[in-house]
Amino acid sequence: MAAALLEKPIEYLKGVGPNRGTLLRSELGIDTCKDLLYHFPNRYVDRTRFYSIAELPKVQADVQIIGRITDIRLINQAKGKRLVASFQDSTGEIELVWFRGYQWIQKQLQTNVRYIAFGRLLWYGSRCSIAHPELEEETPDATIKSAVFQPVYASTEKLINRSITNRTMRQIMQHLFDELHLGVRETLSDNIRNDHGLIGATEALAAIHFPKDLGQLEKAQKRLRFEELFFIQLQLLQKKLDHRKQFKGHLFDKVGDFFNRFYNNHLPFSLTDAQKRVIKEIRSDFGSGAQMNRLLQGDVGSGKTIVAFLSALIALDNQMQATIVAPTEILAQQHYQTLSQLAAPLGLTIKLLTGATKTAERKEIHTQLQSGELQLLVGTHAILEPNVHFQNLGFAIIDEQHRFGVAQRAKLWKKNQIPPHILVMTATPIPRTLAMTLYGDLESSIIDELPPGRKPITTAQRTDRNRLAVNQFMKSEIEKGRQVYIVYPLIEESSTMDYKDLMDGFESISRDFPQPDYQVSILHGRMKSEDKAFEMERFSSGKTQIMVATTVIEVGVDIPNPSVMVIESAERFGLSQLHQLRGRIGRGADKSYCILMTGVKLSNDAKTRIQAMVRTQDGFELAEVDLKLRGPGDLMGTQQSGILQMRIANLSRDAQVILQVRNVAIDLLADDPTLAKAKNKPIADTLRMLQAGKGIWKYIS
Repeated sequence: MAAALLEKPIEYLKGVGPNRGTLLRSELGIDTCKDLLYHFPNRYVDRTRFYSIAELPKVQADVQIIGRITDIRLINQAKGKRLVASFQDSTGEIELVWFRGYQWIQKQLQTNVRYIAFGRLLWYGSRCSIAHPELEEETPDATIKSAVFQPVYASTEKLINRSITNRTMRQIMQHLFDELHLGVRETLSDNIRNDHGLIGATEALAAIHFPKDLGQLEKAQKRLRFEELFFIQLQLLQKKLDHRKQFKGHLFDKVGDFFNRFYNNHLPFSLTDAQKRVIKEIRSDFGSGAQMNRLLQGDVGSGKTIVAFLSALIALDNQMQATIVAPTEILAQQHYQTLSQLAAPLGLTIKLLTGATKTAERKEIHTQLQSGELQLLVGTHAILEPNVHFQNLGFAIIDEQHRFGVAQRAKLWKKNQIPPHILVMTATPIPRTLAMTLYGDLESSIIDELPPGRKPITTAQRTDRNRLAVNQFMKSEIEKGRQVYIVYPLIEESSTMDYKDLMDGFESISRDFPQPDYQVSILHGRMKSEDKAFEMERFSSGKTQIMVATTVIEVGVDIPNPSVMVIESAERFGLSQLHQLRGRIGRGADKSYCILMTGVKLSNDAKTRIQAMVRTQDGFELAEVDLKLRGPGDLMGTQQSGILQMRIANLSRDAQVILQVRNVAIDLLADDPTLAKAKNKPIADTLRMLQAGKGIWKYIS
């Protein structure tokens, strides 16, 4: 009965109907009664307290008072009208105000009748009012109903304008629970609920919408957070197990001449213990017979590229080809230059394929790929095109992987009958809880150690009043033979935002650093590929001392000489971008400096970001700050993943719960891999429902 009700379209629920159903569907995505049931309140109001008017707090707050309406008047204003009612108790008077629906409301109001008024208190000097209050005649029953933790649901202006208020949502929700008198199907096994002190599903859902007290609300939140995070982790872990069973991998059973010759004779520096550990983990995957699906995290400058190259040499030693795919031409070109230098002593054939590759060269690459002559291909999305055929692709590296969608990454699978081993890399540190949730189906490696000799970067915040001193400091570094990056957020002037724009900045820098004493390069995303390459070459060869750029240099630019990074309008950048930009310096033996130029007045979030940048260079610590500020949905473009559309859990707040449920899911699958045991039937049924219709996509990370 309950299951059938929950699948019903929302308009068939009492109190909804076709018009409200259409609005709830378009505004909140509530299509069925089940969607409504899981449309949880986003906060609660403590309605156990009644204020007298004299003791109302002198701040904006949700308040509840009892009094009488003594006067009602309709006032003309510039746009439309407003309805104002004077509301009194024995200690004073305030105004109740309505800007919408006032004709209907005016007919309902009565003077000298005692009401319970509830709403948001607004102050204008010494006067206060409540706009669009909830009003109910005072009766013993009404007073009791008011004295609870009352849910407040997310809404939209369109819903409010059409009189679907929070009170209406509560009434509709009550109708749903009146019909759900037999309760809902349990999703967790009895032993998991008992082991972790969790209340039942029916009790939790009732209490999340209509808690009698704070204790009951906390029990409901605990149960529903556990359930939501548990099924996310269970799906990811089951996906990992299914992946190993269903997808065989190329068996790389030897480490041969390429790897050994490079490691013993041509390695440009000693590997850190962290790099050695990660290579050992990758070698273990290569020899397992299952397709590798591994995430490699490493902070800026930690040495991920050399690990990727050494891993590629193992593929080549086993007569397979390898490829590395990057999201931008600049990053692809940087990888190509670096890997070409590393590959040269081994006589390897390595080529670069991007959108800018000339037709003749592209044809040659295609021919060499299919013949097997081309051993290592570096490039952009161009590698993913269907006309790019490898003879025997065994290993694919995806750099800055969050910039690639699932469908794009899936194209690499089709480059060989047996899918290649996959290594996805990121220099954007991912908070542990986010990594476990978004990439919980991947094996994970972390290079948590910087190569020896890299000096800490001094980071400081400055404003326009320090401009002359900052310019003088840049000149002093240039006199020492160093170079400078200056990064702007925009290419052209914006009429709506007061960002420093790149072209204006370029002109200012050219005036402050005039020729012939100084040479200035410019780089941005709208330039042609050959122009970008020309400016990068001028800067990397030392022909220009200053590079004025946008965030196009955020990743992949590896030049050892620059010692200063100036970021204009730094408050406009996210923490991840700021950290990546800072990582472009400090790559040589000299002391380096990052200067964050900001406005004087900063928002609280901007202050937090800037202070964090000044305080630490630890990318993982910065990622945790970023997660708390922005939430998982906006971090690293993860809004494209439905897995993060959580109803009640929070990746930043619920870190311990994520660890707990992951261990519970691991133990469950170890005991019952197919969830065939009778005690796990509620879990198996729920999982089948969650996974319905996903097909092959559930195997692609």
